[in-house]
Amino acid sequence: MIRIEEIVEKVGRNHPQADLDILRRAYFFSAREHKGQTRASGEPYLVHPLEVANILAEMRLDEVSVATGLLHDVVEDTLVAPEVIRELFGEEIAHLVDGLTKIAQISNQSREEQQAENVRKMLLAMVDDVRVVLVKLADRLHNMRTLQFLKPEKRRRIAQETLDIFAPIAHRLGIGRMRSELEDLAFQHLHPEEYRELAEQLEKRRPEHEAFLGDITTHIQEKMLEAEVPIIRVEGRVKRLYSIWKKLKRQKIGLDQVYDMIAARVITPNEVRHCYAALGVVHNMWQPVPGRFKDWVAMPRDNLYQSLHTSVIGTKGQPFEVQIRTEEMHRIAEEGVAAHWKYKEGKRGARDDDQAFQWLRSLVEWSQEVKDSRDFLESLKLDLYPKDVYAFTPMGKVMQLPRGATPVDFAYLIHTEVGNKCTGARVNNRIVPLRTAIQNGDVVEIMTSPNSHPSRDWLNFVVTSRARNRVRHWVAEQQRAESIEIGRKLFEKEAGRLQLSAKKLLGDSDGELKRIANDYGYGRVDDLLAAIGYGKIVPRNAIAKFLGPDKFAELDQKKESRLRSSVNAGVQAVRKFIRLGDDSIVVRGVDDLLVARARCCNPVRGEEIIGYVTLGKGVAVHARRCKNVQQLMVNPERIVEVEWAGSSDQAAYAVKLLAITENRTGMIAGLTDAISDMKTGIRDMRATVAPDNRGRIEVTVEVFDVKHLDKVMSNIRKVPGVLDVERLQGAA
Repeated sequence: MIRIEEIVEKVGRNHPQADLDILRRAYFFSAREHKGQTRASGEPYLVHPLEVANILAEMRLDEVSVATGLLHDVVEDTLVAPEVIRELFGEEIAHLVDGLTKIAQISNQSREEQQAENVRKMLLAMVDDVRVVLVKLADRLHNMRTLQFLKPEKRRRIAQETLDIFAPIAHRLGIGRMRSELEDLAFQHLHPEEYRELAEQLEKRRPEHEAFLGDITTHIQEKMLEAEVPIIRVEGRVKRLYSIWKKLKRQKIGLDQVYDMIAARVITPNEVRHCYAALGVVHNMWQPVPGRFKDWVAMPRDNLYQSLHTSVIGTKGQPFEVQIRTEEMHRIAEEGVAAHWKYKEGKRGARDDDQAFQWLRSLVEWSQEVKDSRDFLESLKLDLYPKDVYAFTPMGKVMQLPRGATPVDFAYLIHTEVGNKCTGARVNNRIVPLRTAIQNGDVVEIMTSPNSHPSRDWLNFVVTSRARNRVRHWVAEQQRAESIEIGRKLFEKEAGRLQLSAKKLLGDSDGELKRIANDYGYGRVDDLLAAIGYGKIVPRNAIAKFLGPDKFAELDQKKESRLRSSVNAGVQAVRKFIRLGDDSIVVRGVDDLLVARARCCNPVRGEEIIGYVTLGKGVAVHARRCKNVQQLMVNPERIVEVEWAGSSDQAAYAVKLLAITENRTGMIAGLTDAISDMKTGIRDMRATVAPDNRGRIEVTVEVFDVKHLDKVMSNIRKVPGVLDVERLQGAA
């Protein structure tokens, strides 16, 4: 266990004027309050705040940040009140600790809602003082380093959250070193088999990689000396495991085809001209790969990252990457915002002139608008990824967009009304489809019409959270109006069947129908009608509440009662026949709803699922991973909580898999053996050869739950010659 004096020494070395006594006081206070508490590993809980403080000290943060690291769990995990922290350690540390303390977990909030609210709070605190998120990242990093002591399900959940939210935040803040470690640790726990296999392959090649890096770094140093280009040092590195794995999955290639597996990094003195001089020397030494040069010096990324990247072909035909940057650029690339100490001058938060926080300000703005937790988290994941496409308006204004952005994203970036009225686009003076991906340097002109409006189809290709939220808002408003009209007609029909005047009911002057709406949790009668239109409320139940049980029973004829019973019996028979409903999937808090698994994603027991109320067809259950879920989020009112019900006899689910393989004999036999080894049935198998001379084997297997499916896919990946295996969307 690290000692407090080692941490004090590091802070003192980096900040000679620091108040080191506050660190010792924070340590003794934390030790006293956490006394008797242990972690899942069995270690004293105090180990955790000490390690977090040490990570912050290594990041060269100030004594306030490090003291906050020592105290960050005190309010949440002990009986200490925030006022005590304020009294003992001052307003600044109390403010940071409060920003790190999670919201109270309300029992009726789902885990996803709690996660969304915690992230919202962190983002708001981060705008005020970036040290909040730096401490949070250090906290998450140490938790990830000790994740092996938790139960498998909790490990996977925390690792996925780290990959989705915390690693991208580290990247957007420019903290490259921390982002890399978070991603690799998350990869290790989410895909342990693939992590182990890839690590073993790289370990076998390590001597070869080290020898190659030694040769090229020595060669670069010699040539720079000859050309009289000043450099500080030349480093070598092998691409990180997670980055390699992502590239293999995305491009469906083998390890030998990863061009930037090996990279040399040239660090020059702090003058930009030396970077370009060094680039000239490198291109004279080796043949550059066309289209593989990136100039992040002249046009820095929005997290302030600067570097020249070029890929070249070595003398023996082996491709590798060379990165060239100044010493200051390298420090910012590794430490990001931690290299900037604006709050030492009293400027703790994001200022208008601080480019590193422009994305954060816009992020907080829309996070206040988006109320739905799932929508917020999905949009957050999209917005946390780097923006590195630069396009121009016809007037020459530079617009910064994410990779894959379309003219619709461009239009909404200009103004909401431009996006809403968009009818088409010209890119480089050519009319293009609205789903066209914008490239670096494109000149984009948006065509508008006062009678145009957003299309739901745009949700299939827009990539920015701003565009997605604006389109969703417009579509939701339109569909809400349609649902109110459908609800009104259904209400009128039911009232007519009971020989009541719908006009009188809906024009209720005493506000009785509004009271019924309030009973259902709605503020207005229109909200109640919308819920009836969505299928969430049965109109006869609303009328029964309005009339009262005695009057309703009097009007409800026996014939209608018998008819209703027969209909319900038919629904139950259908539910039993398709093995859904009570024995497979249930709608939380609602009885007697027809439930069916969506054919587009065919969810398997154990997967995270979501229910969507369809008009007249019951509840369609989708997997969270389903590509259609994003479109469903347009109508959060139609989303219902569903869950897998306990079942003693598990049914088998048919799932279609696609294996990408080498084109050679024996592949089908190898796959068949791997599947049968898992005691898994095969319903169908088809093999073809793609134009790239790769085998494509589609196989439909029978699995009992998502864990069984993971094991089958893992076993298939072990077959020699299998490059990748993925689950196909759609019913098998």
